[in-house]
Amino acid sequence: GVLAGGIAHDFNNILTAILGNISLAKMDTITDSDINTRLIDAEKASERAQDLTRQLLTFSKGGAPIKKTISIRNLIKESARFALHGSNVKGLYDIPENLSAIDADAGQISQVINNLIINANQAMPDGGTINISAQNIDIKKSDPTPLKEDQYVRITISDEGAGIPEDHLNRIFDPYFTTKQKGSGLGLATTYSIIKNHDGHIDVESKQGEGTTFTIHLPISNKPEEVEIEEDDIIAAGGGKILIMDDEDAIRMVTGVALTKAGYKVEFAFNGEEAVEKYKLSFEDGSPFDLIFMDLTIPGGMGGQEALEKIKEIDPNAKAIVSSGYSNNPVMSEYEKYGFCGVIAKPYKAENLNRIVYQVLHGDKIPV
Repeated sequence: GVLAGGIAHDFNNILTAILGNISLAKMDTITDSDINTRLIDAEKASERAQDLTRQLLTFSKGGAPIKKTISIRNLIKESARFALHGSNVKGLYDIPENLSAIDADAGQISQVINNLIINANQAMPDGGTINISAQNIDIKKSDPTPLKEDQYVRITISDEGAGIPEDHLNRIFDPYFTTKQKGSGLGLATTYSIIKNHDGHIDVESKQGEGTTFTIHLPISNKPEEVEIEEDDIIAAGGGKILIMDDEDAIRMVTGVALTKAGYKVEFAFNGEEAVEKYKLSFEDGSPFDLIFMDLTIPGGMGGQEALEKIKEIDPNAKAIVSSGYSNNPVMSEYEKYGFCGVIAKPYKAENLNRIVYQVLHGDKIPV
């Protein structure tokens, strides 16, 4: 787990430079040009690499979900369609328009749906149908379930495959347990871990010759769904002074260029010590930074968490966004408790970066 997390951290730093530069290059090309097409292909390949590091992280000691309030309706459909692309298996969907929002890490929940659909697909080599449904339900104390009394979204995925032998059912969520000749045995273990980390529950029912059904329960959110802001609004809203703290030259560069293109003035710090000193000088000069973009972990130096604590002693109103390529630290999933105003996991594209900076600096205000 520690090894997997370390590898994912290093890859995510590299992927941040790759994805960031690709997204910046796309901004400078004509939309329907051959160059833009090549860049889109490179971006998709990088995102597949990102999916691999996400799986490593989730199965390792890290992978704490970075939750937002999301509509899960489209996420279920998009993830399932992606997993079934090019196969001889058909997906049938029964998902109501009024399906409630949940507090979740969209990437991790997409990974769950992918894992379950791929398993169902492989269980029907000659083709068939996968039924994918979702509904809002109330769980009561009297219900025979380990879930606490609350409102949940229930997701059901059923196949018409060969089924799972009864003596295997109680082991399918164990790491490395697999009956496939080609398979790591990590898919369902990862799925179980993700659902548990979202305060949910996953069940399985199967009969040999009749197929398998997985049922997932995830708590409904009591907050409104977070609305995506248009990219044009973000670019138009640029303006402010931002300090970027990261020990990787390539990440400082790509982050700095992205924010400069969006209209911000940027300065750089290699580690926490330098960030604290630069913030102190600018604050004393009467021209404080509007925002600090901070890497959580600096090998051999002061990281974002400790640096922000020292900066808050100088300026209690300081605003900061935390970033990391390895989300084992609770700061990433509970950033507000540690004084941060926003969070973004590595790797990220220029548009994702600009969006989170806009949200922290402007809230729900729409630029004039």
